[in-house]
Amino acid sequence: MVFTLVFGLLLLAALPRGPAQQTATGTSISGAQTGPLAFDSDGLFRISIFEDLHFGENAWEAWGPRQDVYSVRVMEQILDAEPQTSLVVLNGDLITGENTFLENSTEYMDQIAKPMLDRGLTWASTYGNHDSDYNISASLLLEREQRWLNSRTSQMVHSDTAGVTNYYLPVYLEPCDDSDCTPALLLWFFDSRGGFQFQQRDGVTGERVGRPGWVDSTVVDWFKQTNQDLVSKAGRPVPALAFTHIPTSASLALQAKGLDPRLQPGINDDVPVAQQGDLPYPGKVGYEECEQDIPFLEALAATPGFMALFSAHNHGNTWCYKWDNDLLPDFPVKGNGINLCFGQHSGYGGYGRWIRGARQVVVSREKLEDLAIDTYIRLESGAAVGSVTLNATYGQDVYPATPNDQTRLPPD
Repeated sequence: MVFTLVFGLLLLAALPRGPAQQTATGTSISGAQTGPLAFDSDGLFRISIFEDLHFGENAWEAWGPRQDVYSVRVMEQILDAEPQTSLVVLNGDLITGENTFLENSTEYMDQIAKPMLDRGLTWASTYGNHDSDYNISASLLLEREQRWLNSRTSQMVHSDTAGVTNYYLPVYLEPCDDSDCTPALLLWFFDSRGGFQFQQRDGVTGERVGRPGWVDSTVVDWFKQTNQDLVSKAGRPVPALAFTHIPTSASLALQAKGLDPRLQPGINDDVPVAQQGDLPYPGKVGYEECEQDIPFLEALAATPGFMALFSAHNHGNTWCYKWDNDLLPDFPVKGNGINLCFGQHSGYGGYGRWIRGARQVVVSREKLEDLAIDTYIRLESGAAVGSVTLNATYGQDVYPATPNDQTRLPPD
């Protein structure tokens, strides 16, 4: 009873403020500037990526809400260790939707938002396969998120099959409110969908109706046209990063090729990678069996300036791999050097006991000229591991191997 009361008070404290409590200048009451994103005065743009938080598991048992309390604590610890974060990214599976009830499924967003609101930080989300289920709607989750000015999560593709979180955010070298300003960096967010349709069951079997688990072709078309327009306006390719919850089959193929813990440092416990598409990667041949993400990969590989794609979904993988043209000669798409990266399981919900953390990405004005970025993982322990520079020689440079530490939910 005491724990239930404490949990209720925590949830109440996180409830979103209505529009009447937001200023007319576009600044939230917690102080986060919601104008265009920009590099800071040191010439840096810092991203903190939380993924697979999995709030809302087994709310009817004591351990479920306890997980959520500790997941909030992880977010607080990491954000306090990274006080200059420019943008927080929530890269899917915010909520374990199959465990939620219709009347409260999106309310878990209030707990997730609180660490950012308390620190005046702005954030952007992709949604994962567990964020769409019979009792949770990704569209309603977006509606809940957008009650805060701090949230930059958006929907720019409105086809019936696209999913929800498909959008981009421009980042400028200096604060700029002029529509004629040219971005120095583009952040792309893609909805890899998956999960189940909201409030739909099969008329014959009564089972939940599934959603395809890859980036939809309408989104690929939107991305190619939108990027072309942005490049035309800028007069040059614009450096870019992207986020999608479920990784592509290229990550799976690179994993099958083999990882060196000193060249691609990180945990590699989820083998094989669970990737976009209906069927698992079958081995050395048979890429056509997971071909649903091929149009998406072709679009990324054909886009100059793309530096990295960050995915989640596989809680036991935390590595980055450079997808070069010559690494996968039998793969149907030729890589252009884009780095395919995983983050770190951030929440106490979801499977696995790997130590919780969040991948950090540091983009500097200086290194951006060479399409290079720095990245590492900040752990709940405070340690930073897996620090690498994703540059032209990544995959050849030698780094310390990443320790594979474990944590458990502390006892009562």
